[in-house]
Amino acid sequence: MKKVFAFLKRAFGNLDPTLFFCSLLLSVISIVTIIGAVHNFGYSKLRMQIFIFIIGTILTVVVASLDFRELVNKLWIPMIVGSVILLVLTLIFGKSGTSMETANRSWLEIPFTGIMIQPSEFVRVTFICTFAKHLFAVEDHINKPLTLLFLVGHASLVVVPILLSGDLGVALIYFSIILIMLYCAGLHLGYFAALILLVVLLSPYLWEHLKPYQQERIIVGFDPELDPLGKGWQPLLSRRAIAAGGLFGNGMFCNGYYEELTASHTDFILATICEKFGFLGGMVVIVTYMVMIIRIFNIARAASKTDFGGLICAGIGGMLVVQILENVGMCFALLPVVGITLPLLSCGGSSMLATFLMLGLLHNVNSHSDGVRKARPGDRFDLDVA
Repeated sequence: MKKVFAFLKRAFGNLDPTLFFCSLLLSVISIVTIIGAVHNFGYSKLRMQIFIFIIGTILTVVVASLDFRELVNKLWIPMIVGSVILLVLTLIFGKSGTSMETANRSWLEIPFTGIMIQPSEFVRVTFICTFAKHLFAVEDHINKPLTLLFLVGHASLVVVPILLSGDLGVALIYFSIILIMLYCAGLHLGYFAALILLVVLLSPYLWEHLKPYQQERIIVGFDPELDPLGKGWQPLLSRRAIAAGGLFGNGMFCNGYYEELTASHTDFILATICEKFGFLGGMVVIVTYMVMIIRIFNIARAASKTDFGGLICAGIGGMLVVQILENVGMCFALLPVVGITLPLLSCGGSSMLATFLMLGLLHNVNSHSDGVRKARPGDRFDLDVA
């Protein structure tokens, strides 16, 4: 027993108090919201959210107690190979989620269990680790075309299968991770300008090759009033639910517009929270996310520049920023609905569990950083976010 208590003391000692409190608060808000809407969501959603929260917290503590450098240095090849195999299997044998309109092959059933997982959520963890290691290894000559070509090849191993599966929302998250990590690693801004120009020039060709439902979703996403009874119905209803909550909300067990939202427990969980707990409840969520993001980038800035920990934190932090902004924009009917969850709040096993794993990595980097910074040309971690 003494060894167990000693391990637990050491493990919990690796946790960053700010990150842990923020993740705990968001998870509790999610569970309380689902309890208040259990008549609409069902008890299975509540049980799953509580179960994933417990398992996720345990995983966070376990991952935080390991040494990320030793882990990635030993397993980076299996991580890459395993990720590609998993995504290819999903592409071949994958199934769509609840929306049959999109027919995205994003979900994979675990044999003999009936459990469905979304592999791309877990691949984010391995991709951020391996891409950070790759970036750190070539950081001194990252602006050489051949080096950049190999980095693009690395990223394509996971992005291409996801694009082929038709899941543009997840692909958007991966693109944001890649660009943010490249920027933090010191890639010259000229490359980003060239990329923007290339996207502008290719946009007519890319648009023509989107599926009709994807085109409609993008157009209506920026102006839901164009199709208020069709593609614009969900975001407009979400915005109505947020407005109906007022300042203090209609109560934890209230009925309301959220009951008509098809994804009120996942993509539009913020609308449910705001209708129940009002503007103040929504602000608690937003402020908690802000504190979490600031802390993540401060960890990235302070992480040792003798390894790739800072880049791991930058990738996770950048991913969370984009994911949160896109989801909030969806809920306020300002951005297209692309099926992106709200971290730690949306009900969903794969998304929530993967987020806990990434939080474990953040705690890990923070506790194992020696604080020694090695200045490099183009170092972009000198920006103080505090």
